[in-house]
Amino acid sequence: MAITARDLMTTEVETVAPDDEISEVLTRLSRAEFNGFPVAEDGKLVGIVTQHDLVHIFQPSDRTLWIPIGLPPFLESIEYGFDLSWDGLDTSLGLVKNARKPISEIMTENVVTVTLDDELDRILDLLADAESDINRLPVLENGLLVGIIARQDVIRAIRDQRRSAN
Repeated sequence: MAITARDLMTTEVETVAPDDEISEVLTRLSRAEFNGFPVAEDGKLVGIVTQHDLVHIFQPSDRTLWIPIGLPPFLESIEYGFDLSWDGLDTSLGLVKNARKPISEIMTENVVTVTLDDELDRILDLLADAESDINRLPVLENGLLVGIIARQDVIRAIRDQRRSAN
């Protein structure tokens, strides 16, 4: 008997709405035991937001000032870089600037999903794809979000299957 998404998924899925403020989602995520939320509206998946998305907007910008220095008779100048960024200040300014924006501005809209009947091999392929770097897969039925599969759910299922085979 093949393991399917239906067997692996958690049905109680914590979601956020597209108009939830970034600061609210960041607060909820800091208290959660996972690193992202599906973004849903009326039960339909419209995106996903992860720690990476949230951290990315607060990363300090590159404030390196490049100054060319050279005197005749030299034809080439040498550029020296001076770092003008203040990480703490940049992070605080990023928080103030983005805190009240809706999560829809930073969420990923093209979400990789599975259906209830997708088998373990397909799920493994999606979670193992290094380029996509997916940690969880929303499960859809008729376009509605009905569950979510985390990497640890898959690992647990494989462990349990191997134990029962012995």
